Amino acid sequence: MFLEAVLYALSGFFMKFSDDALDQKDNTLLGVASGLLCVAGIGYLAVNFSDAATIFLAILLGTLLSAKVDKIGHMVTLIVFLVILFIWGIPTFGIITLAICTLAAWLDEMGNDRESFERIKIVKTFFNYRCAMKIAVLILSILGGLQLTSQIPGLNFFQPITFIYFMLFDLAYELSGLEFDRIYDGLQGIYRVFS
Repeated sequence: MFLEAVLYALSGFFMKFSDDALDQKDNTLLGVASGLLCVAGIGYLAVNFSDAATIFLAILLGTLLSAKVDKIGHMVTLIVFLVILFIWGIPTFGIITLAICTLAAWLDEMGNDRESFERIKIVKTFFNYRCAMKIAVLILSILGGLQLTSQIPGLNFFQPITFIYFMLFDLAYELSGLEFDRIYDGLQGIYRVFS
């Protein structure tokens, strides 16, 4: 339980750090290195826990469908993640659950940088904080907590703790974005000292 919480948080942190290193600083080496740290965490989680497999595959598919895998660093980490899943396999998960989470991830990606939402503050905030996926994970976790059994094949509910893990992932993701410039500048300073 503790390891899962730590890996969700570290994965969120390194996912955002990798994105910002690639997108803001065009630093492929740092982007790939931090992306691989992220992939190590989500790879372990996805191989061992069906809720994590569903969530991280949905994020991957939502990102692919919104055409945001657009740099070499993104592609390297995507390939490594798929290789991990191919070699170690993934637990059984519900295909309908995956579709719901993928739709939520895709909506978040499509709405996140949309300029037409700038004028509508509540919509802008909703997509800036990628709330569609949070709501999907929350509902699936609540239904799992109620110990309901889905009568629909392929619709599996999450364990209640999964929402907490996902919020740790998301909080670490946001923290990484807020602190990116400071951490990046610090890493640049260390690099200059040792070069």
